[in-house]
Amino acid sequence: MFVDSHCHLDFPDLANRVDDVLATMAANGVGTALCISVKLEDFPRVLGLAERHAHLWATVGVHPDNDGVDEPDVARLVALADHPKVVAIGETGLDYYWQKDAPEWQRERFRVHIRAARETGKPLVIHTRSAAEDTLRLMREEGAGEAGGVMHCFTETWAVAEAALELGFYISFSGIVTFRNAKDLKEVARRVPLDRLLIETDSPYLAPVPHRGRTNEPGWVVHVAEEIARLRDIPLASVEQATTDNFFRLFRHVQRPL
Repeated sequence: MFVDSHCHLDFPDLANRVDDVLATMAANGVGTALCISVKLEDFPRVLGLAERHAHLWATVGVHPDNDGVDEPDVARLVALADHPKVVAIGETGLDYYWQKDAPEWQRERFRVHIRAARETGKPLVIHTRSAAEDTLRLMREEGAGEAGGVMHCFTETWAVAEAALELGFYISFSGIVTFRNAKDLKEVARRVPLDRLLIETDSPYLAPVPHRGRTNEPGWVVHVAEEIARLRDIPLASVEQATTDNFFRLFRHVQRPL
């Protein structure tokens, strides 16, 4: 069984054809997917998907790109995370690519999520873009390693990966690793320890080769696994087994299918 550790099935490109998306998952041996929250306003949709489908799970959090939205505090995140289908806090983190002024509100929001994760004992789903130094600094300052979690859709250097690994985090690769021009990222994918590696789609974005340019979906996470197996010169089954075991180890509140 493959697992998509990060997808957005509530987004418009996928929400209107969930049945077809789930059928493609099944056809490709993808048995579980984690549906990621990006705004509290939309969290009920994310949770609803997880409640309706036994093999879907949810997170709760506010993406760092989202300005002018319902701002979380620790108590509210903790309360919302107290649902059996909510297995992580996030996605959270820092994004200085879109938020070029590196706003302090973004850093404070990240701190709130880390504190909520520590209080709930549920892991973090971390987004970082053009902000690796501050992301790692805040993770250290707030004790993010106590909660653990994953650096999702990883696109940073090996040095950043190594620092995150030292904090106890997992590294997740998306369809970007299949892109021809992602040479540096491919090298990171070769080096991350197999027992700390996850795969994801971040669908509906970043469709992997051979579907690049199309609307991505969880069933295509197998292509990410295929590329990692090729890069590491190991059987696809080894990547499948490791990334699935890693997912259930990290997201320990997820019930593993029998």
